[in-house]
Amino acid sequence: MISRRCPGSAARRRPTIQRRLPDGSYLARLAVPYRAGHRYGTLPVRVIEARITVTLADAATRREPWRLVTSLLDHERHPAGELVELYHPRWQVETTYFSIKATMLDGRVLRSRSVPGLDQEVYALLATYQALIRTAADAFSTRPGLAMERISFTVLLRAAADQATTASRHTRQPVYTPAGPDPLLGPIGRMVLDNLLPTARRQRVKARSRKNPTSKYRPNTGKHPQTTQTYALSVEIHVMEDGLASRLRR
Repeated sequence: MISRRCPGSAARRRPTIQRRLPDGSYLARLAVPYRAGHRYGTLPVRVIEARITVTLADAATRREPWRLVTSLLDHERHPAGELVELYHPRWQVETTYFSIKATMLDGRVLRSRSVPGLDQEVYALLATYQALIRTAADAFSTRPGLAMERISFTVLLRAAADQATTASRHTRQPVYTPAGPDPLLGPIGRMVLDNLLPTARRQRVKARSRKNPTSKYRPNTGKHPQTTQTYALSVEIHVMEDGLASRLRR
């Protein structure tokens, strides 16, 4: 279990240090509710505080403090530096959001002006996304040892769009392999397997933009790259005795 620090007053909290560990992290206890009532107990956790420096390909840098709270208490088995670097790639739910918002919608907003219409659009997006992922999983299962992360969602979406444009009848039309016809590997799956991502993927940040002048993110104008860039991550582990500085209100 890993969670990032929260902005505002939570960032200024200073957990009571029970034991400092050699990798720069420390052990503490958090108050947690037993159930929906008012009874609380304590949970042993490990706190990792660090300063993160992100250096973009254009030499721009951003530095900010982070706090990770984890139930992985063994610092020898799970070093603090590795957990900090692991936090970003393990946030898999964001991959789904990105695939739907940035790849499928390409930055467009939903068109409906009524709640039933919005519900219909959202369900259509989720159903399409699930169908695409199921197709990718079928293709993935035909190649033992392949990492699912190497499947490109962009290629998957374009291959499916090509099938719809050409009015192909079967998404899973069998593809003949040296071992015979494979019922799980259709034209979309073959396109995906022929265009796999590299084994070692580079860290990248995507450009951010405001959809309208009244966006609440206006104070961040000019603070984010205008184009997608690779970046290097530098981590400095140390205990922040005075707590973390709060982020600016947006």
